[in-house]
Amino acid sequence: MTAIRLLLVDDDPLVRAGLSFMLGGADDIEIVGEAADGNEVEALVDHTRPDVVLMDIRMPSVDGLTATERLRGRKDAPQVVVLTTFHADDQVLRALRAGAAGFVLKDTPPVEIVQAVRRVAAGDPVLSPSVTRQLMAHATASAADSRRDAARSRLALLNDREREVAVAVGKGRANAEIAAELYMSIATVKAHVSRVLAKLDLNNRVQIALLTYDAGLLEDEGR
Repeated sequence: MTAIRLLLVDDDPLVRAGLSFMLGGADDIEIVGEAADGNEVEALVDHTRPDVVLMDIRMPSVDGLTATERLRGRKDAPQVVVLTTFHADDQVLRALRAGAAGFVLKDTPPVEIVQAVRRVAAGDPVLSPSVTRQLMAHATASAADSRRDAARSRLALLNDREREVAVAVGKGRANAEIAAELYMSIATVKAHVSRVLAKLDLNNRVQIALLTYDAGLLEDEGR
C-alpha cells in the first residue's frame, strides 16, 4: 500500500510537533515536510510532492487562505485541509470556495484528524452536512444577490440530471444515497459528479455544495 504523502503547515512549532507525532504514527501516512508560513508552501510542494496539505489558516506572513488559493490554482494541486479554531468563519468559507476539501478544528481528537487525511486523500470531502449548513448560513448575509446570479449562470451549463445530482450533493448526500434517491447506479452518480465538476470547473464536492446554495437551489428544493 502506498503511503499518503502529507505536508504540515502551521506557524506554531508545538502544533506541528504534535501533528507530526500523531499523524506520523499512522502506517499509511508519511510526513514529507513541514512549513511555518504560507510563503514556504509552493516550494515545498514542488520539492516533496504531497498528496494532502494540512494548512493552518492564520499565519503571520502569508496566511493559509492565500496559500490555499495559490495551490489550488496550480495544475495537479494536492488536496488541502485547513486547520482552524472556529466552526463557521469567513476565512474557512473562502478557503472552501478556493478549493480546500474541508477543514478540521485544532481540538479535533487525533483519530479523527487521521481519518480526515485519509478521506481527503481518497477524494472525499471533510465536512458533515450539519457543518456545511452552518457555514452556508454564515455566508448568507454577504453579497447574496450577486452570488446567486453568478451561481445560477454557471449552473445553467448543466442538464436536468446533472442539476439533480448537484442539488443532492449540496444536501450532503453520499453517492449511495444519491443513487437510491434518483434511481441510478453508484457508477452513474460518480460519472455525473465528474461531469458537473468538469463543466463548472470545480475542484470537489464542497464547491458543488457551495454553488448550489449560492444559486438558491437548496431553498427551492425545500419549498
